[in-house]
Amino acid sequence: MDSEKEFLENYRLEDYERPSVTADVAAFMIGSDDRTSYRHDPQNKLLILLIKRGGHPFKDMWALPGGFLQKGETIEQCALREIEEETGVAPSAIMPVGVFSAPDRDPRGWIISNAYVSVISEEAVSQIGMDDASDAQWFSVSFDRSENGEHHLRLTYEDTVLEAVLAEEKVSFGRSTFRIADSGNIAFDHAAIIASALSALRDEARDFEAIFDFLPEKFTLTAFQKVQETIMNVSVLPGNFRRMISGYVEETDEYVRGDGHRPARLYRRKQ
Repeated sequence: MDSEKEFLENYRLEDYERPSVTADVAAFMIGSDDRTSYRHDPQNKLLILLIKRGGHPFKDMWALPGGFLQKGETIEQCALREIEEETGVAPSAIMPVGVFSAPDRDPRGWIISNAYVSVISEEAVSQIGMDDASDAQWFSVSFDRSENGEHHLRLTYEDTVLEAVLAEEKVSFGRSTFRIADSGNIAFDHAAIIASALSALRDEARDFEAIFDFLPEKFTLTAFQKVQETIMNVSVLPGNFRRMISGYVEETDEYVRGDGHRPARLYRRKQ
């Protein structure tokens, strides 16, 4: 052929087998209990948004919000559209986690998932099951590594408990990938996506920049510390923590008052 135009005129895309493409979103939030006693600080917990599938495959099982890429949209647009259609939640930003392309990951056929992680403020949340999801709920998250090297993922909502067991396969470019030993009744390979999203989120939270997405514009240092400790699943002495974040925050002239407590100064992200 003499030109690219002639080549493209004779090129038949349908001659090549192609996968379907989807996007899935692991959306996290820091939630707190409703304790009102000034003698006990509210307990923060890491939450993840899951939908109960309304149709096959994995009907009535819990999964991440997500769906198929539509013609004319980017994969990021697909991810944002799907989570809003299925849950009513609209993240302000999403971060890529990885591409999940195991040939047998979806019983419907050759389907590749592009996974994202998002951070959503508690004030912005009002979830309902929509689209092809029959329900949407925030599950509390526990993700720990046992002495034998296995990773245990436990997701809890009221009486529903999902427990998956995973093995960390490799770490490249600072990101971990996981193999599912037991899916724990979490649909598709979403246990591995959640584990990878948690790993990526904790990596981001090490330099504190990701924490601001969990906080209001003005916050106490105690609130900042509790959010960071909840994401990282660690505990830090308050004095050490304040030294660690001194370069990221600045004081305001405002205070917050609480029953039984001294007024606490409010801070904001350093400009």
